[in-house]
Amino acid sequence: MRLAVVSSDGKNVDLHLGKGKSLYIYDWDDELNFVEVRDVEIAEDSKHQGGKVLKACSDCDVLIAVQYGFKSKIRAEDAGIKLVMDEGPIDEVLKRYIDHVNFMKS
Repeated sequence: MRLAVVSSDGKNVDLHLGKGKSLYIYDWDDELNFVEVRDVEIAEDSKHQGGKVLKACSDCDVLIAVQYGFKSKIRAEDAGIKLVMDEGPIDEVLKRYIDHVNFMKS
């Protein structure tokens, strides 16, 4: 499973999806592995830029951000990307998500 998180500093999930200039990409099968950082050109003063972020992570299964808008939710569903709202240190956010997925499987 490929996971993306929206982060301003590479340490914390701390941005709204539409303000996600940087995406940190991880692969998770039996263990979590960092893959890369992807930069997204976001205009600071514009709204509704979630589509740009979703396009940048089109190969991801899950995208985690502090918050996202209604249009982004629809676009993500159409693209087959699951949106998750969470915030905090990236390692803790990813652990919470993985723990949840494992719990739901059991």
